[in-house]
Amino acid sequence: MEKSKSVSSSQVVMTQLVLPSHTNALDTVFGGTVMSWIDISAAIAAQRHAGKNVVTASIDRLSFIAPIKKGWVVNLKASVNFASRTSMEVGVRVDAENPNTSEMFHTASAYLTFVAIGSDGKPSPIPAIVPEDDTEKRRFDAAIRRRQARLNDKAST
Repeated sequence: MEKSKSVSSSQVVMTQLVLPSHTNALDTVFGGTVMSWIDISAAIAAQRHAGKNVVTASIDRLSFIAPIKKGWVVNLKASVNFASRTSMEVGVRVDAENPNTSEMFHTASAYLTFVAIGSDGKPSPIPAIVPEDDTEKRRFDAAIRRRQARLNDKAST
């Protein structure tokens, strides 16, 4: 197993077209559909980083910022922000594009935690993450704070 990996080595850009089957009575995409796309893009990034199967352990925060309309293009960007021994945080940003005007809208953001699973079905060690630029370092530091908050919450229950 590699000792560490760069953030860029596992980044994901996923694109979806909002079809009528994805929308509600307001002709905007169902929140659950966006959640599914977020989970898929984050899982791909986590699996690329770990080099093995992963499972979603939690969605730390999911914020819907603006609606996404039928016919729009949705771009999801997922990056591993932090990796501990067997788990990692993945951040996902969701932007929507109106194809008629080329306007871009930030529509959702989320943080998810994944655990790598070995062939024995148990949590398995993963490489560390190496932030390389200021943005990656900022995300890394913020992910450490969120992880500590999750651990504190878990200890108090």
